[in-house]
Amino acid sequence: MTSAFAQSNPVRPTSPHTRNRPTKGHARSERAETRRPSGFDRFDLDPRLARALAEAGYDEPRPIQVETIPACLDGRDVMGLAQTGTGKTAAFALPILQGLLEEPGDGPLVLVLAPTRELARQIENEIRTLARYTEIETVCVFGGVSAASQTKALRRRPEIVVGCPGRVLDLLQQRELDLSWVDTLVLDEADHMFDMGFFRDVRKILAALPKDRQNLLFSATMPKEVRSLADQILNDPHVVELAHTKPSERIDHFLYTVDEGRKRALLDHVLAQEDCRTAIVFTRTKHRAKRLAQQLEKQGRSAVALQGNMSQSQRDRAMEGFRAGRFEILVATDIAARGLDVAGIDYVVNYDVPNTPETYTHRIGRTGRSEATGRACTFVTGEDRAWLRDTERILGAPIPSETLPEGLPTAAAGLGGREPRTGGGRRSGGARGASSRDGSRGGASGGAASTRNRSRRGGRRSGRGSASGRASAGR
Repeated sequence: MTSAFAQSNPVRPTSPHTRNRPTKGHARSERAETRRPSGFDRFDLDPRLARALAEAGYDEPRPIQVETIPACLDGRDVMGLAQTGTGKTAAFALPILQGLLEEPGDGPLVLVLAPTRELARQIENEIRTLARYTEIETVCVFGGVSAASQTKALRRRPEIVVGCPGRVLDLLQQRELDLSWVDTLVLDEADHMFDMGFFRDVRKILAALPKDRQNLLFSATMPKEVRSLADQILNDPHVVELAHTKPSERIDHFLYTVDEGRKRALLDHVLAQEDCRTAIVFTRTKHRAKRLAQQLEKQGRSAVALQGNMSQSQRDRAMEGFRAGRFEILVATDIAARGLDVAGIDYVVNYDVPNTPETYTHRIGRTGRSEATGRACTFVTGEDRAWLRDTERILGAPIPSETLPEGLPTAAAGLGGREPRTGGGRRSGGARGASSRDGSRGGASGGAASTRNRSRRGGRRSGRGSASGRASAGR
């Protein structure tokens, strides 16, 4: 059933800057029937994508990929409820790339919106990895850096634009970004976009997009604001629910009940464990993250901070250094709680408890990724009793408790004392988590809605609703 917000939209003429589009001599559905599907072969992807998948070490598709890729290939709107680390970037990137190979054209034809610079860069990198044997171009746009190089890249008419809402809107208003031929929109981490106050910009961007398009919305949770947005923009979506609030079984998570003044000594004890070679330490405030990283460095540990007050170049150096192993400890605010995929993290330490129970699962999910195991420990003070009660209720089980090591000293200075919670206290879902041009300014949900004709890009979308339709379209 079409959304109540959907509006009819006539078929638009072919873009004047679209290249000639050769049609394939046989249908994907017919080819797929001639062999028994296995691994990614079941999706009958272009050999160039299959080669990139093999070289990137992709053997078997993840559950989110199995459930969403066929619907995406058929041109359907999709709503995927899944946490970060489940493989959803490839779940939307592979069908997008397949469609661009079948029906090429000057862009932008695809817009991917993400809430943070780090996630946008990560999405761009994964798309580039999968598209390495094609001529498909991807450009990433975000705030905090000069827009000159981004606008120059956009003038080459890349097929895919990945960006944060604030910079996308700025470029759109400056007429440096033309969204009039976008036929696929991806909203990644939609709930995080709402938490960070980005929906006003998202709504303005939606209003600038053609109504005849495919929409792919991914979210870890489904608060009412995201549900409202989904109802407005999705037309008869294919819904996949893999989201869960419980941590992965591969993560051994536990808590320490500790006084504020003994946290610093407890952190030294945890980081000294033999199986703790790499760790992410989460703090509540930017100031605390910076100070703690500096203190660890003075101790001779290779530590670096990642927090919102850092410039983009500083953030890039921190993440690149952590990924490359030049830093063993990343001290971060919740800017690193979602979307950052770094292999081989042994420990996650919640030096301060997160703002919400949902963020707990996201934080500790930075370890135990890609079938690996990991450990996560949380420092809980007397002020955190309400958070602990709410979190355990959502998890459906108590978090195991560890005994404090004997002789743990109390900090005389530094991070031992209590800090004011300005800018980092518990927030409601609508709080502004960031005011930088990472992605946006605050706002409410909303968006344009439409019927879907799938006739753009020389008929790319038409006929994708069934195997017979794809065959008739020359797929």
